[in-house]
Amino acid sequence: MDGERAITGWRRRLWHAGGLLAFTLGTIGIFLPLMPTVVFYIIAAWCFGRSNPEWEARLVRHPRFGPHIIAWRERGAIARLGKWAATVALTVSGALGLWLLAEPWRYAPAGIGLLVVLWIWSRPDA
Repeated sequence: MDGERAITGWRRRLWHAGGLLAFTLGTIGIFLPLMPTVVFYIIAAWCFGRSNPEWEARLVRHPRFGPHIIAWRERGAIARLGKWAATVALTVSGALGLWLLAEPWRYAPAGIGLLVVLWIWSRPDA
């Protein structure tokens, strides 16, 4: 019995730490233009759902970010503005990779970015 509690306690702490990390990165993203915010808040809410339901509820009720979290959870939807922002950021990253990296690595950012952009645009609009 104590072993199960210890594992549950460690798991909860690990999920909580992951939630704090994601929340911190999302908050940094508010101030850095190419760093995503909502993506990290979605991850934070997911982690907090396994460790601290009160913190999860606060994120889901947030007037600005909560609707994005709910749209993702319910329909896997991404806001059109978010899709465009991600497309621009990934295009810039791919172009910089083509320009600055050596062979054969120069094609990786553009290739990965293209796959990610195709996936993003396959999601429904929020």
